[in-house]
Parts: sequence; structure tokens; C-alpha cells
Amino acid sequence: MAAQALEARQLDGFWANALGSETAVCRGVGKVLVNVRHGDGLPVARGYTLSALVTTEALIASDPEPVAAAMRAMVCVQRVLRADPAQVAVVGQRRFSPAAATVITTLVERDVPFYDPITSESALAALNRFAHALGLLATAVPYEQVVAMRFHPLWQGERSWRAPL
Repeated sequence: MAAQALEARQLDGFWANALGSETAVCRGVGKVLVNVRHGDGLPVARGYTLSALVTTEALIASDPEPVAAAMRAMVCVQRVLRADPAQVAVVGQRRFSPAAATVITTLVERDVPFYDPITSESALAALNRFAHALGLLATAVPYEQVVAMRFHPLWQGERSWRAPL
């Protein structure tokens, strides 16, 4: 929607995820000015972009199996895409418009080095500092309160694919 608004000159720019920005670039109406994943900006900002599966403690306590299943699926999909990024085209063609499917394939091929089911302690520390600087947090949130450690065995065998912060 942001790319469409940019194309219609309803706005001058926007901050987007990879799909939103790539859509604007592919339409020829935008360009990426800063991409922290690829080294633009402060090095610590690389830790601000990560995959996350978000749920509540209440759901984990009452019905952990769907959460575990979703975590296993995320780990599996990321492993498959690291091995063969072109596999995203199969899903992209079934779920998205032809234009969006092409963009998604391009994005996965470019960003696959960042697909990592592990939220590192250093990434969380960077996020804590960022949230504190913005006034969103008074004190840092401990790693164990953010990452559901009971599911650690589900990604334990994965090695971190991110460059160290």
C-alpha cells in the first residue's frame, strides 16, 4: 500500500520492511536509502532486524504444542530457504500475485543470509538499548523473559547465520 501511495504521489517516502521497499523499487517509484541488514547505518542496528515468533506466556502455559509446532515450522522453513532460496517461488506463486511472487523470490534470495531462528543475547541487548533510548523501557528486559527458553531445543542445532554484532 505504501508503494502504491508513493506511486500516486500521496507521500514522499516511507520506512518499510523488505517487501514494501522492494515493491516500490520494482515499480520504479522508489529507492532504498538505508538498509541496515546490508551494512548501512550504525553497526548495532543490524541487530534490530530479526525473525520473531511472538505469543503470550498464557498461551505457552495453556497450550504449548501449537507454539512448538510453529517454532519447528519456522526453523524448518528457514533451513530449506538457506539451502535453496528458489523454493520460495512455489509458495509465492500460490499465495501472491505474480508481481508480488517475483518480488518475494528476489527478497529471499538476497536476504537468506539473515534467516536465523536464533535471537542472540547481543541482538536483544541492542534492542533493549534502542528501546531505552526512545523512552520505551526504563530498564532492560532480561533475555529469559523475551526468549521462551523451554523451546530452545527446537533451534539448538541451528548455527547462527548472522554476522556477529
